[in-house]
This record gives sequence, C-alpha cells and structure tokens, in this order.
Amino acid sequence: RCLREARVQGSTAMDDVRKIGIGLTAVGMLFTILGVILFFDRKFLAMGNLLFLAGVPMIIGMKKTGRFFFQRRKVRGTACFLGGVLLVLWGRTFFGIIIEGFGFLNLFGDFFPVVLAFLRNMPIIGHFLQLPFVRSVTDRLVTKSRLPV
Repeated sequence: RCLREARVQGSTAMDDVRKIGIGLTAVGMLFTILGVILFFDRKFLAMGNLLFLAGVPMIIGMKKTGRFFFQRRKVRGTACFLGGVLLVLWGRTFFGIIIEGFGFLNLFGDFFPVVLAFLRNMPIIGHFLQLPFVRSVTDRLVTKSRLPV
C-alpha cells in the first residue's frame, strides 16, 4: 500500500527522501566540523563521514551519485575522499581528514562558484562578500564559471 501511495504521490515521496538526505548531509557536516574542533575526535569524524555518505545518494539518487563520483576526471578526488574516510574509520584521523579534504576539494570544487553566488545574495554575508577587498580575493579563488552538473 505504501509503495502504491508513493507512486501516486510521485514527487512528494521523493521530496521527503531528499529532505531526509539534506538532513543527514547537514548533520554529517556538523559532526565533521565538531570532530575537527574537538581535536580530530575519531567518533565524531566517523559519524560525520557515514552520515554525509548516506545523505548524498538520498539527495541526488543512486544513479547520479555513481555517475558523479566515478567520472573519469574525478577519479583522483573520489579515491582521496574515500581513502580519507577509510583512514578516519581506521583511527588515523589527522591524515584521513587531510586526504579527505583534498578529495572533497577535487570532487566538489566545481560547486564553489554556485555557492559563492548564493552567499553573495544573502542579506548579511552578501554585504561582507561585496566589499572590494573580499570580492577581489574570492573572485581570484573561484575562477571557474561553469556549472558542475
């Protein structure tokens, strides 16, 4: 019965799954930040990694997640990111988070121009990012203008 209702509602059921995925990803990032703040606490970092990895497929779907992570040009980023996750799970948190960060930048670096454009349109943060000095620095850091998807 639930499956039939999901088919009838279609996009509503998928929207609920995406909401859960966004929540898992956000909590995963929060746990990762807490793990770094608490001097590379293994438990927080491991939980953050697992929640992040569980949330991303719920947001964009399994097929798109596979296509995103295993593109030819992103193989190095995927290997570093997943290798860093494994190092964190095995207890080598400092090296794991550094390698994971490198992989994260390689994988999701194309999204930074989109995120920066979004932040520039926010009320308080946008005013700060529009300051001449800050704008010149962020424009140099984010030079790519094409969309990642």
